[in-house]
Amino acid sequence: MKTLVTGGTGFVGANVVRALLQRGREVRALVRPRSDTRNLDSLDIELVAGDLRDRHSLEASLEGCDTVYHVAAMYTLWAANPQEVYDSNVTGTVNLLEAAGMAAVQKIVYTSSVATVGLPKDGTPGTEDVFLQPEDLVSHYKRSKYLAEQEVLTYAQRGVPVVIVNPSFPVGPWDVKPTPSGQIIVNFLRGKIPAYVDTGLNVVDVEDVAIGHIMAAERGRVGERYILGHVNLTLPELFQILEQVSGVKAPRIRLPYGCAYLSACVSEFVARTITHKPPFVTLAGVKLSRKRMFFDASKAVRELGFPQTPAVEALRKAVQWFRVHGYAP
Repeated sequence: MKTLVTGGTGFVGANVVRALLQRGREVRALVRPRSDTRNLDSLDIELVAGDLRDRHSLEASLEGCDTVYHVAAMYTLWAANPQEVYDSNVTGTVNLLEAAGMAAVQKIVYTSSVATVGLPKDGTPGTEDVFLQPEDLVSHYKRSKYLAEQEVLTYAQRGVPVVIVNPSFPVGPWDVKPTPSGQIIVNFLRGKIPAYVDTGLNVVDVEDVAIGHIMAAERGRVGERYILGHVNLTLPELFQILEQVSGVKAPRIRLPYGCAYLSACVSEFVARTITHKPPFVTLAGVKLSRKRMFFDASKAVRELGFPQTPAVEALRKAVQWFRVHGYAP
């Protein structure tokens, strides 16, 4: 039997594909027509054309598959057409769950995000038991992932064998786009981050995240969420580690929230009216920075055996990959 991976051309998906191949699995990757397949071109896998919005193409891609890793998502903090985010992340997920249920696959792993995990009011790290409040849905991406995850939980209650994983802030190789997470590292390496805001995030090695997906398929409980994260770092702490592994000086100036908000307003205005390209600073990103996005991955460590590569090693691999592939000097 084969394993179907959606989103294999992307950052996390490409690492999931590689982790599966290392374990001797036959992999089939669903790719949209005219997709950038650089992340998969050198691999011994089967590529099938399809689209999450096309139910018929999903049914064909599932033939002969016993396991599905639904990694595909539109991961962006800014979109010229927000409806595309919901079509991909919500409607596409429902279509795949319907098709996988009809195909009677044995296990589905759905890649959600810590964007759907709430943060306790007492400042302690978020866990799988904490759900978002409506006022926390500050971006189309966050709202779409929340809605998609609610659909996944409903299907699990109906008997569809789906497990949810919630990666935090993955870093490492094969971030070709790059993702918003990777863009922070690229901007740092290019010296384009002169100041920082008072925020924090949970950093995890993307290759650990890929292994966590496989462990979720093997050991995860249906209908459960598993945070795939590692260490909580303030933004200055993250930049200090990047300085250590790259030799690029970390910013020392703290930017007030109001200045960051104004910068995002200007950046998005320019993006929508002039460049028609993603803004350098997004309003969603600035709003998210008001809270430290700290999470607790102990459930995944305890139940799945999720690995915990040190952040310094994960960030060193990310810096090396971006430099080798020409993203930064």
